[in-house]
Parts: sequence; structure tokens; C-alpha cells
Amino acid sequence: MRRWSAIIPIVLALVIATGGSVFLYKWLQMKTAPKAEVQKVEAEVVNVVVAVVDLPWGTKLQKDMLKTVPFLMESLPTGYESDPAKLEGRVVISPLKATEAVLESRLAPESVTTGGVSAVIKPGMRAVAVKGDKVIGISGFIKPGNRVDVLVTLKEPRSKNETTKMVLSNVLVLATGTEIQEKADGKTSPVDVYTLEVDPEQAERLALSSAEGKLQFALRNNMDMETVLTKGATVSKTLASLRGADPKVETKTKVKTWVPRRRSLTVETIKGDKVGKKKFNM
Repeated sequence: MRRWSAIIPIVLALVIATGGSVFLYKWLQMKTAPKAEVQKVEAEVVNVVVAVVDLPWGTKLQKDMLKTVPFLMESLPTGYESDPAKLEGRVVISPLKATEAVLESRLAPESVTTGGVSAVIKPGMRAVAVKGDKVIGISGFIKPGNRVDVLVTLKEPRSKNETTKMVLSNVLVLATGTEIQEKADGKTSPVDVYTLEVDPEQAERLALSSAEGKLQFALRNNMDMETVLTKGATVSKTLASLRGADPKVETKTKVKTWVPRRRSLTVETIKGDKVGKKKFNM
């Protein structure tokens, strides 16, 4: 009996030690499993070059403008780059937002080494600048990348009547800025300048309109690509539109002369036994 009383504590100690070892082993497995998953996820990401700050088009990329962020393999954009050094000196042809991936489709060809407006002009198009003011620029709402219609007010050579007509439609604004212009009295004042992308024929119309008339821009929705043909507006047409008349149709107005209506008054008179009537014209 004494022998069993000495063996039982030893057996219980072994059982407890074995159970504790099994529990500790499973607990360690649970703790190390997430690390393995993290290592697996890290192996499935790729560094992609993104912009550090907002970059307008025409910007020549520099080292401090770029950084890399990890992208999942499943979400890698087409034309991405992992090495910022390979993108230094490239020119941006469309605006980039901060943390947006710098893709090959957003860059000018490697042969283009000079930034600015010339890097973003499409082949066959021209950049033409016109002077304006806050009214033409719609109080600063017109920004690079917007599209506008160009209206001009000119005097007709024969009649000398002023006509307002839309001469260009759906024109891309490449740049906006301000230059200092000297007045006749020697004083200087800021003048707004708008650079538009047009083809050669449109450039001629825009230059003539700017020199001979007064320009006005109409801001368009970037998704609206429809071209609307107009007949132009004159003073007579504009006034006629307010009263609903067509100025091309001549209407003969009949003038009726007012003639006063003649009235008469009859007075009955009584003299003794005689009764009479007398008529008075009024």
C-alpha cells in the first residue's frame, strides 16, 4: 500500500506534464499561423510608383514627386512602374492626383524631354492664347482640362449691326494664367490669358475673333460632346424674341383712326297747353 501511495503522485505529475505540453504546443501553433499568412500576403504585393502631390499636365517628373506603395497582385494597373528612377524626366500629359499610380498611358513618349503645354498638344493641333478677363473666365471657374464654346460679338461690315455668334465648339482649355500689361497711361494691370487647343482653321477664326470682336466663353460639361449649330443673335432678333415675333416676317399693321361718336340730347318743353320737343347735338 505504501508503494502505491508513492507511485500515484508520480503518475499524476506525468499526466499533468503531458497535458500541459500538448496544450502549449497547440497554443504556439495558433500564434505562429497568422505570421505565416502575413508572409504569404507580403509575397503577393508589388511596389508601384505613385505621385506624392497633385501634378498638373505638362509637369516634368522629378525624384521628390514620386514614391512607391504596395499593390496587391490582383489589383496591379496596366502600365505601372516599380522603380521611380526610371520615370525621372518623363512628362505628364494628363493631371495626376496625390497617391495616384503613374502609368505609361499618362506620360508623353520618352523622346519628349521638355515639359509644358507643348508636351500635351495632340498631333495636328495648335495652342492659341487669347486675352480675357474674369467675365470671360466665368469668375475663375474655367480651369485647364475644361471644355468651352467660344462666342464672339462682331459688327457686320455692311449693316454695321452687332452680331453675336458661336464660332468654336467643344474646345479644350490647355492652360490659364495671368500676364502684366501696360496701359496707355503707363500704369500696369493684370490680364487673364487662356490657351486653347484648336486645329489650324480654328486658330485662324479664333485669332480674327480676338482681334476684331469681343470674346465670351461658355463652359461645357466634359461629358457633353454634342456640337450645336446656331444662327447667331442680333439686336433685332433678340428684341423680337422677347415679344415672340419673327423679325424675318414683315407684318402690316392696320392703324384705325379714332372718330368721336356724335351724341344728341332731346329736351321736352311745355308752354301752357302746348307740348314740344327740341333736339340738341353734342
